[in-house]
Amino acid sequence: MDNTLVVLAAGGTGGHLFPAEALSDALGRHGLRVHLATDERATRYGKAFPAETTHVIPSETVRAKNPVALARTAAILGFGTLRAWRLLGQVQPAAVVGFGGYPTIPPVLAATWRRIPTVIHDANAVIGRANRFLAPRVTAIATSFPGVLDRTPALAAKATHTGNPIRPAVLAASAMPYAAARPDGRLCLLVVGGSQGARVLADVVPEAIARLDQDLRQKLAIVQQARDEDLSRVTAAYQKIGVPAEVQTFFSDLPARLAAAQLVVSRSGASTVAELAAVGRPAILVPLPGALDQDQLANARVLEQAGGALLLTQNLFTPDRLAAEIARLVKAPEKLAALAAAARTAGAADAADRLADLVMRVARFG
Repeated sequence: MDNTLVVLAAGGTGGHLFPAEALSDALGRHGLRVHLATDERATRYGKAFPAETTHVIPSETVRAKNPVALARTAAILGFGTLRAWRLLGQVQPAAVVGFGGYPTIPPVLAATWRRIPTVIHDANAVIGRANRFLAPRVTAIATSFPGVLDRTPALAAKATHTGNPIRPAVLAASAMPYAAARPDGRLCLLVVGGSQGARVLADVVPEAIARLDQDLRQKLAIVQQARDEDLSRVTAAYQKIGVPAEVQTFFSDLPARLAAAQLVVSRSGASTVAELAAVGRPAILVPLPGALDQDQLANARVLEQAGGALLLTQNLFTPDRLAAEIARLVKAPEKLAALAAAARTAGAADAADRLADLVMRVARFG
């Protein structure tokens, strides 16, 4: 067995890969080698992933509950598990760490069969389906929030609260103090919808800004992520009302954009919430509705209860309501500063190091 190698299993979305990236960096500082096991959907993130090698393992998500779809998902996951079994036999890592989502299942399950030490990390305030399946089988469980498994004593006994690891770029951004406004006197409003964007933000935010009084609109500068199909109409909407806006489908420098923001309107995926807390920026959070586990709602409530965010469920997220909230906050910079300070208290800047310590204990080289 290679006592210097750890395989990280993550894929599907940046929300799973970003914590894995942070752990990879932390393990590297301890002189350990890292391989990434991921699926094809995640290769656009994985190309820049700080790993010695990236292995693509077949995987599939449960998309429908009809027998044909379930059989197809099971077959692909089974094939991926056999592929992962062979891979782990070849590279013989000291530990395998999974980060949730169905791409985690084949490598972590294969590792349990090979009796390789295993850790799963769950980023959300509610443990996800893939991790629920793996939790009874793994050596240790890391959680981003305390008390996630309190109702399941057998799992709670092997759980450690580490926090959600954040990328080095976010750690760097967290060193920037909150500023009440930009040097030009404008307030930067950052609008992001996760790695895939969110249509509701394209529908609601420009309309809300249009409803503000002219003097308030003149105080704003907008940075908004929009999906390809929404890009032109969002840009045109801001041009029509004369508000400076930078609209793109993806911001490669998002941590720096976050640090420069005075207010954020966003979905509440686990990585987004962790980064808002680490950097300490006030937010209006709009959880993704309809999710089976309501994980984004649970994540948003954690930051809301800390006093660092306002939570608007999507049925309440209307142009009129958003305009009212923005107007209230822009007119009360002290409230924005208080939200920023409270958000920072919910952060865990050392989460990657804490998770790395857990992995090294489980792998018995720390």
